[in-house]
Amino acid sequence: MNALIKAAALCAMMTLLVSCGGNDSAQGHNSGQISAGQEASAQQKVYNWKLVTTWPKNFPGLGVAPENFAKLVDRMSNGRLKVKVYAAGEIVPALEVFSAVSNGTAEMGHGAAYYWKGKMPAAPLFTSVPFGLNAQEMNGWLYHGGGLELWRELYAPYNLVPMPAGNTGIQMGGWFNKELNTIADFKGLKMRIPGLGGEVFTRAGGTAVNMPGGEIYTSLQTGVIDAAEWVAPYNDLAFGFNNVAKYYYYPGWHEPGPTIELIINKEAYQTLPDDLVAIVESAARTINQDMLDEYTSRNNAALKMLKEKGVEIRRYPDEVWNVLRETTKAVMEENANKDEMFKKVYASYDAYRKSVNAYHQISERAYYDMRD
Repeated sequence: MNALIKAAALCAMMTLLVSCGGNDSAQGHNSGQISAGQEASAQQKVYNWKLVTTWPKNFPGLGVAPENFAKLVDRMSNGRLKVKVYAAGEIVPALEVFSAVSNGTAEMGHGAAYYWKGKMPAAPLFTSVPFGLNAQEMNGWLYHGGGLELWRELYAPYNLVPMPAGNTGIQMGGWFNKELNTIADFKGLKMRIPGLGGEVFTRAGGTAVNMPGGEIYTSLQTGVIDAAEWVAPYNDLAFGFNNVAKYYYYPGWHEPGPTIELIINKEAYQTLPDDLVAIVESAARTINQDMLDEYTSRNNAALKMLKEKGVEIRRYPDEVWNVLRETTKAVMEENANKDEMFKKVYASYDAYRKSVNAYHQISERAYYDMRD
């Protein structure tokens, strides 16, 4: 945690220096014209904020990240901004985080944009796209490819300012109690799989179900669902899915680089002085990278433990993989034709994907092939 704080503090200073000469409104903050006395008062004020999450309390990775964020902000601000974290269900249910922050019940939320697909068809694009960008590429698009500006444009009508605050990296393909040999094996399967991946799964013959992580184990155990994807070995082992499902498929075609979001009530955010804005955004960026680092490290040992417990690790058959890829193309095109904002965001996303892929063919992909 000390290393995180040192890195975040350096990042905060750099961000503050940049913000002093930049455009505050582009960052979702509008300080306006204030007097020296008002500024001094803001510098002394202590802000006590609530942060609601879609995760179980202190759940590895996902649930710990907002706690680490709160600690960073507290120490970097010298106690001027205190953030109390509430797990799913403590103030509001997991899937009501968006509304709670929008209406000011809490100043902050931590979750995933694809949970809000019913409100905004384009929202899942800011979590993950099947066969799309990985974590490294998502960060590139959001921070340097125009993605963050589009994300804030999408959320603006809801009085929210979003930003990246975590990424799990490429996920696993899901837990099943039957082998998958052909695409016909999807028929009749009820699977917990949200977002655009859920749309593709349903189009391929299954039935997608959206539910928070805390409900998956019991739903699998009681037969409410037949299969489920959650995250990766680190989290899936913690939930004990190996006790209620036999086959563990890879890779996670549906979530190759899922971004986790921090959302902030815009009216509350505009009350913060510039230095606290810089601290919030720097802490979020620090946690964004730290979560990816944690999953990269922890998944290895967790996968070994799952194998030792008798879990059968299976690769998706080529036929299934190919059908899912082609189905994804159709789903993305149909969504773009139905919603103008989806079309606008996906045009930016896809252009970035094609651009970055050209270099990654001779860098990332070429290196992995040669190394392994």
